[in-house]
Amino acid sequence: MPISNSLILRNGLLLDTRAGMVVGTRDVVVEMGRIAEVSENAASRDGVAEIELAGKILMPGLCDAHVHVIASSASFPQLLTWSPLYTAARASELLRAMVDRGFTTVRDCGGADFGLARAVDEGLLDGPRILYAGHAISQTGGHGDMRGPGENWDNCCCCAGLGVIADGVSEMRRACREEIRKGANFIKIMASGGTASPTDRISSTQFADEEVQAAIEEAEAAEIYVAAHVYTARAANRVLRAGVRSIEHGNLIDEETFDLLKENDAFLVPTMATYQAMVTEGREAGIPADSITKVHEVFEAGKENAAKAHAAGVNMVFGTDLLGTMQRHQLSEFAIRSEFQTPAETIRSATVTAAELFNEVGETGELIEGARGDMIVLDGDPLQDIGVMQDPDRYLKLVVKGGTVFKDALS
Repeated sequence: MPISNSLILRNGLLLDTRAGMVVGTRDVVVEMGRIAEVSENAASRDGVAEIELAGKILMPGLCDAHVHVIASSASFPQLLTWSPLYTAARASELLRAMVDRGFTTVRDCGGADFGLARAVDEGLLDGPRILYAGHAISQTGGHGDMRGPGENWDNCCCCAGLGVIADGVSEMRRACREEIRKGANFIKIMASGGTASPTDRISSTQFADEEVQAAIEEAEAAEIYVAAHVYTARAANRVLRAGVRSIEHGNLIDEETFDLLKENDAFLVPTMATYQAMVTEGREAGIPADSITKVHEVFEAGKENAAKAHAAGVNMVFGTDLLGTMQRHQLSEFAIRSEFQTPAETIRSATVTAAELFNEVGETGELIEGARGDMIVLDGDPLQDIGVMQDPDRYLKLVVKGGTVFKDALS
């Protein structure tokens, strides 16, 4: 539990995530949850606790731009049967584990709501700060419609609150306005088929152009943005032309997609960790065999296209999209990306580039005055060995969120 929201961390080797380098020994002062000073020798403050870092690496807390914090089961039919209170209790375990891995901000792409985010903000639950879409919006028979072909129950709110169905422009506007009313930080639409949905195809596009445009208009009116679940180039390119800000997954995108992402200053969130986990243990975690077959269709292509997108200069953000027991593999995304990114580039994707997507530049992802007091301390240099990011039990010594200490393994 927190010890304070004001704190001084002394003698840490500061990792500048924007520059991708260690800039030297610094003291960082946090007052009322915000960084008040970054200097070589900060003065003590009355009543403010100090922690000696003795030359360990000090860097911003991590961001995961694609999580589902209520999906503590990978079986969506099972989630449908759970009480919301039980779902929230299970989510509390996932949230605690995320902050223990060094994640201080996560973007929930379907499921979390105002209540869960507020519980974390008020300290009722330990976990990262939650930016949420509320319900992901799907068409009938789309990626958010979990009814099988023989089921005919009303799917007004599917998958234990992960998604909601909207057909037509007026329903899309209403669905977006409802999530905006409930405080959504962004709108999430299902714009193509997916691996978990039982009645669509990976190759399908979803929502008509005018429905997509309606979502973007509603988001822009509320000064937020739209994220789109897509797999194929055909699906990605049409929503990027419409004005979507982030492409989630994008395993089957192409060179035209890369160009559109760059032209629109949009972002790609590849979520490769989830496919790797589903291939190896998806069946055990409760994912149906048909969905596992779909995963195999997109897994290798996703890694190849993520590498190509990076080489093309696309804005790429760290995201995992893990479900159920597989969420323990959250840090494996670092290992997958190390195949085509330098450690500095991968760390940037989980810090400053994520902040750009979130519209939180200067707020999140770097240790500068005025930013949130979200920091982690590592006993090892991740710029030299990205494996340091993947073994929190060994290397992660301190997690601070908003100036409060959530993990302290320094002693």
